[in-house]
Amino acid sequence: MKKTGCTGNMFTNVRAIKNLMKNYNSRGEFVDSDGLTGLIVTDETGDNYKMIIDIPGSSKDKMFEAVRGSFLHRNGMGDGKGDTEIFTDMYRQMKSDDRLSAGYTLRQYRSAYVQTFKSAIKEVDPTVVPSDAINGITRESVESQLTQSGNTFVKRSSVSSSTLDIQV
Repeated sequence: MKKTGCTGNMFTNVRAIKNLMKNYNSRGEFVDSDGLTGLIVTDETGDNYKMIIDIPGSSKDKMFEAVRGSFLHRNGMGDGKGDTEIFTDMYRQMKSDDRLSAGYTLRQYRSAYVQTFKSAIKEVDPTVVPSDAINGITRESVESQLTQSGNTFVKRSSVSSSTLDIQV
């Protein structure tokens, strides 16, 4: 009699299982191609990683210069080439458990830098990106205008002495 359908045999072998398990460390964490762990959003992390944490100033400096360069050389159009290296470098400096939050935080800073450059350019000429429009902007000047509101940054407005938060 000829068997059809499922025979109960697995369609894999020990070698295939070992190859798959090479992607995980002893704690069961996925290890990416750069050897980093803690970069996968799981059911456990959910949206809990979306919080502002302290990240290295060097990472903020590099991201600021990348955003500034995109405005100076590509009319604000980022090509993303440098961003991957900036994030990977920062992740190497962070503890595994903080990497997702660090990435979220750096993306928040990047967004604030982009908004600041866009605003400065619109004040000068909304149709062209003049290089001198953003010359006086520094990372520190952008960050000094930010305040944390929950899990995002907001820009402080200069409307009177009371603080009015504007979402960035």
